[in-house]
Amino acid sequence: QLQFVESGGGLVQPGGSLRLSCAASGFYLDNYAIGWFRQAPGKEHEGVSCISTSDGSTYYADSVKGRFTISRDNAKNTVYLQMSSLKPEDTAVYYCAADSLPPGISVQTMCVIIPFGSWGQGTQVTVSS
Repeated sequence: QLQFVESGGGLVQPGGSLRLSCAASGFYLDNYAIGWFRQAPGKEHEGVSCISTSDGSTYYADSVKGRFTISRDNAKNTVYLQMSSLKPEDTAVYYCAADSLPPGISVQTMCVIIPFGSWGQGTQVTVSS
């Protein structure tokens, strides 16, 4: 059974930074797409960033490009989301999710179009002064 432990959320002032962690268990992160998604009140569910565990290719939503960085440590079965220059509009519950990456499908396609099968419980990020 796939399980995730998310951590790193909290309250931060605009312009600040946070690092989210997603530690996976129950499977080995090989040839998976791991993603961070967010849900804010009154807004659509958004794919923030995704990474392929096999070749490290990444995707970022336009709203976070240049500010967020996704990375993975396959030895620790953990994926990170480094968030910098945070804005109030980044306030949301952030979820880690994973699914196998089919051959020929890009990580961008997975992040934007294809629903992920396994999800974490979410961690709250609040950006406010």
